[in-house]
Amino acid sequence: MPNTIEKFRKYTTMLDEALTMSALTGVLDSDPSLAELGRNAGEIVIPKMDMDGLGNYDRNNGYPAGSVTLEMETRKCDYERGRMFTIDAMDNEESAGLAYGRLAGEFIRMKVAPEMDAVRLAKYASLSPAANRAVHATFADGKAVVKAISDGFTKMTDEGVPESGRVLFITATLRGMIDNMDTYQSKTLLEKFSKIVTVPSDRFYSAVTLLSGGEGQTAGGYKKADDAVSLNFEIVYKPGLLQFVKHAAPKIITPEANQDADAWKFGYRVLGLNDVKDNALKGLYVSSAAAIPTAAAANAEPTGGDA
Repeated sequence: MPNTIEKFRKYTTMLDEALTMSALTGVLDSDPSLAELGRNAGEIVIPKMDMDGLGNYDRNNGYPAGSVTLEMETRKCDYERGRMFTIDAMDNEESAGLAYGRLAGEFIRMKVAPEMDAVRLAKYASLSPAANRAVHATFADGKAVVKAISDGFTKMTDEGVPESGRVLFITATLRGMIDNMDTYQSKTLLEKFSKIVTVPSDRFYSAVTLLSGGEGQTAGGYKKADDAVSLNFEIVYKPGLLQFVKHAAPKIITPEANQDADAWKFGYRVLGLNDVKDNALKGLYVSSAAAIPTAAAANAEPTGGDA
């Protein structure tokens, strides 16, 4: 009887990965040392200073008296999310360790990063002053896109916003229209920004709804809010932001330490703040495909809702 030997089936270490960009708004992160100033775990304390302006100097009486005020303003974290995964030890072994070995990285890249981008960009759009919003349903060509961005840049400069430190977030379609121009005018404008970030359309809304991960919303994640509009581009003055990841805690539990099952467990929790300093709201400018609803603008925090 001839031998029958089944060759060992080796698993490739390459995954059929979802084509998803990593976090794009990380370029806006504030000084992480400031996140430690909060008295409590879920808050951050921001020093805020104001003072009198110049007065007339009197040659007999000297300087007019002035006053300065230093206040400590508390901002509470507005973003807290989490998820726990359980993978049977044998399932992980039979997949050559891929089931668990690649879980953390893929989860952060595919789920955490897109949601954080969508939440942050929507929050900043909702906080932008009414005078710093423009509606552009369509753009005829790249020249029209350049003019719209230039108008926003000029508006911010006229309001006293420093030119250095501005970041442009823009859709791939509009960025392509500008690139196709390849003119001195477009290059000169784009060079004024400290960073230009191309944003996928499914992360670029005026408001998003965060899904709970519970009953009826088990998949979790986020979606475009019912009253949201799509954004074309957003100009953000980075020094005016309060963007912190106050706490990001991946938790790994081995099968040996798991008291409930012979399984690996991976948990991830993130707590953060996405806000703007009171005196820096003019450092936000947004172009949207339709007018941002007033109600959505007044309620800047992302909301939960039914799927």
